[in-house]
Amino acid sequence: MSTTIVESWAVDLAELGAIYPFVGSEVLLVVLTVIAWIGWHVWQMRHEKEEEEAILNDLRNSPPSSSSSSDNS
Repeated sequence: MSTTIVESWAVDLAELGAIYPFVGSEVLLVVLTVIAWIGWHVWQMRHEKEEEEAILNDLRNSPPSSSSSSDNS
């Protein structure tokens, strides 16, 4: 059973050309990957900024802790 056009590997492989799937779509796949990569970085930066702002808001809104009980020990 053969899943490629190659019936025998005992040939000059340079004559066969590319034998991997999606031949000719490399540029499209690279462009899509770069777009996804940049998009992920933008999403990650926004998500981290929201988390940091939430933490800072919690710290600003929380009452100061009383440290007098630990100083008396």
